[in-house]
Amino acid sequence: MSAPCRKAHPLLPVDVEIPDALAFGGGYATLDALTGAPTRFVDARQPERRFLLDTDVAPWHSVEHQWGSGHLMTDRGGARWHTPSELRGTDRGTTAAHTPLAGVRLEVQRLVDGDRIRERYTVVNTAQEPLTITGLGIQTPFADLYDTAEASLDRAVHAHLFTGGTWAWALAQPMSGQGRCLGLIVREGALRAYSVESRNLKSNSHVRGHLVLLVTDQARNPDAFGGQPVLHLEAGESTSLEWELSWYATVADFIAATTPPAALSAYAAELGEPIVVEAASVSSPDSAVTVERQADGRHHVRASRHGAYTLDIDSGARTEVLFHLSLEDVVRRRAAYITRHQRARERPGLLAHAFVPVDTRTGLTQTTNGWQDWTDGSERIAMPLLLQAAAAHGLADADEMDPLLDGWSRFACRHLLDESNAPRRGSQDQQVRLYDTPWLASFFDDRYRVQGRDEDLERAAGIIERSFELGGARHLSIGLSPTTLALCDSLEAGGQSGRAEKLRTQLVDSARQFVRMGRQLPAHEVNYEQSIVAPLLDLIVDAYTVTGDAVFREAVAERLSWLLAFGGPQPHVRLHGIAIRHWDGFWFGADRLWGDVFPHYWSTLTAATLQRLPTTLRTPGTDRLAETIWRANLANYREDGSATCAFVMPSTVDDRAAHRADPLANDQDWHLLLWLRARQQSE
Repeated sequence: MSAPCRKAHPLLPVDVEIPDALAFGGGYATLDALTGAPTRFVDARQPERRFLLDTDVAPWHSVEHQWGSGHLMTDRGGARWHTPSELRGTDRGTTAAHTPLAGVRLEVQRLVDGDRIRERYTVVNTAQEPLTITGLGIQTPFADLYDTAEASLDRAVHAHLFTGGTWAWALAQPMSGQGRCLGLIVREGALRAYSVESRNLKSNSHVRGHLVLLVTDQARNPDAFGGQPVLHLEAGESTSLEWELSWYATVADFIAATTPPAALSAYAAELGEPIVVEAASVSSPDSAVTVERQADGRHHVRASRHGAYTLDIDSGARTEVLFHLSLEDVVRRRAAYITRHQRARERPGLLAHAFVPVDTRTGLTQTTNGWQDWTDGSERIAMPLLLQAAAAHGLADADEMDPLLDGWSRFACRHLLDESNAPRRGSQDQQVRLYDTPWLASFFDDRYRVQGRDEDLERAAGIIERSFELGGARHLSIGLSPTTLALCDSLEAGGQSGRAEKLRTQLVDSARQFVRMGRQLPAHEVNYEQSIVAPLLDLIVDAYTVTGDAVFREAVAERLSWLLAFGGPQPHVRLHGIAIRHWDGFWFGADRLWGDVFPHYWSTLTAATLQRLPTTLRTPGTDRLAETIWRANLANYREDGSATCAFVMPSTVDDRAAHRADPLANDQDWHLLLWLRARQQSE
């Protein structure tokens, strides 16, 4: 496994011997003979799984993105490093040296140490004058990409990143949630941000891109992740970053190995309530935050205003927490904001009753512009559903809401449904979109429960029946099974038991089909994603509820790890348990940034599914995780009732500054609606 490989090096006058692979912990890393860098990490127990990108699975993967390559930005200019000017090898590892800029030497040491590999990156100022570093990043191209569902579950990984300064790590977890993880833990120095490269129409929504771990990104986004430092090196001085890589049987084993410097009682709390932090010291740069040290040494952290706040922890560690208004307050404020700012009043006839996105900077509603995710249908259906739920819960004035909702009902019948009750994507988009069927049906079913009008029940039933005619039984539409069961209750109450029984039978037959299919799930608008797996589990859970057949309970237990693997264990409010979703800023936002969105509102599908699990599978741990996810998504709303459809997490995406909230309020209100429903069902 570690036999030397002799190859002529392009920058050296003699042949260089380096090992072809480094064995560690029951796995190994294959090495590039020219650079000494890993090209693959292989777990011998699951050799088919890819932990790193390569051109076999990603044709757009290029040499500049090889593991351990990187970039520098300094007062002497910027440069990347890849092929070393010096390279030495032993049976335990490699040492490489680069000269990316005049007077700058970058050394990379990579050695096996027991069951782990240690990598050390050192920047040395070899010049006679000081060096100022404003950017320093290292490529870590984890294979976080979606092929088919089956291929993703069998061979790909989720990359969970936490760049909390001296408390920093990365976890490459199998997408199935089963099998060993590859963990990276910083042991010296600090990582303060991460960026994403190669996000464009070529890579599209099916890949996360190249991930770059950053010591600092001050040159491109100085305020990201609570602030990016400038590094100063005097003549002859150096700065180092060292991390270790190892295999871990479980996520819990990995977290224990990171030796966390702090423990938080929660990552989000309602205003007035404390978050309790156990750490040597805790502070915050935000004036709205107060920290009180208790007699037992713990710290009580509070904030005076709704928002996410940076916490600085002893020895250079950093994270983020949220203090928020109550769910009821946020719903009240959103309902008021929607009715004031997100209606298409200027349009003629029924079109004026639509709810549309709005640019929160200017107050201008967003015109469709032929862009599918800015239509007046599809995900915007969350707004009338939320207003209807707010009125039902006493969080909005029913007398004010009813005319708006009646108008929207007529708009939807005319412009969002065709004569067969098939859903259109919008008033200007005649495309039939199965995704939208449960949302429209839910609106009319809820309307029936409020108004008692038979035509609303008939419309809701017709939409679901049409969905099954169009192939809905083979399409894991978000909310289809819960909406169908709720509709069946309405039909039975309205004296249509036979119609309800037929829909339940179709639902159960659909679940049996998906159980037989195993990992061969259908692709939707993205090949594989959390919003395919959550509806799958909902469907199987509902089939178990209807039939009591143990095969469904066992199927849920087998697939639950697929859903949970989308969310990582980072001790950060935007990340903990939040499903990775890395394309919605581009499709739904105004800034068109194509990078990780944390938290994305569909992460709450995981919370809703966890709270619907059979009692034999639901635990205090799953309940706590659901509550964490619900609360984290309150970061997407502001005190004035405005909101963002996408907080794009990376410091930069293809060199464009990110780590900010997109200005468009668009589709995020599904979170509030789903949370209200979950609370109602638990009462």
